[in-house]
Amino acid sequence: MARHLIQGREIAMPVRVRDAMVCGASYLVRADAARAVIAYSHLDVAEVLPGKALCTLMFADYRDGDLGPYHEFGIAFLARPPGADHAPGGGLRANLSELRRTGAGAFVHWLPVDQGLTLEAGRTIWGFPKELADIDLRTSSPYKRCILRKDGRLVLDLLIKPGVPVPGTGMMTALDAYSHSDGVTRRIPWSMSPHGIRTRPGGALIRLGNHPIAKELSELGLPKRALATATVSHMAMTFNEAKEP
Repeated sequence: MARHLIQGREIAMPVRVRDAMVCGASYLVRADAARAVIAYSHLDVAEVLPGKALCTLMFADYRDGDLGPYHEFGIAFLARPPGADHAPGGGLRANLSELRRTGAGAFVHWLPVDQGLTLEAGRTIWGFPKELADIDLRTSSPYKRCILRKDGRLVLDLLIKPGVPVPGTGMMTALDAYSHSDGVTRRIPWSMSPHGIRTRPGGALIRLGNHPIAKELSELGLPKRALATATVSHMAMTFNEAKEP
């Protein structure tokens, strides 16, 4: 079993999250603009419709896990694995199904957190682009809200209105995450077991600030209506050792 020493603490693989609350909003954005954003990774975005890519903004309250409690915000793009080819020819649902079959995964472009242990672990073990930021999560009310500031500047204020319950929660889902740091692209096998899923079309309000990441999101066309939003009241996750694809 692989082990990593992080801040004097031995972290055994795989890393487990036993309970987290996760909220996300997904947007259809111009594929050419998304390609420009992640060009440094040498990965290509997956076109879920001709000329359209999928960008997801998420925030999470990690309550119990091997890296301790912390808050996290993330920007990810659905990306094709290296060497894979997919030309969208059907509808959105059919294209997403085909992309999952061919191994498309979530390329993590930015991943601010508010605690030092997960910051160092994320960067060292998986090459995730973690940075320290001020993440104000407000999840006790029906509306779920994240106010994100970095270096004293507002990045965004994201509000999500939960939708209707989704049946069949608790099923284990496997997904590959991709990261890129120090010139190396890595694939991270990632599994999730969600409970208490709610989803809906739209359902998000977003206000962008004056941080460079906010400008990057504006160049993708945000703020705009979300394709869909989802909230998960209890999520268990497992992160395995990173591999070079």
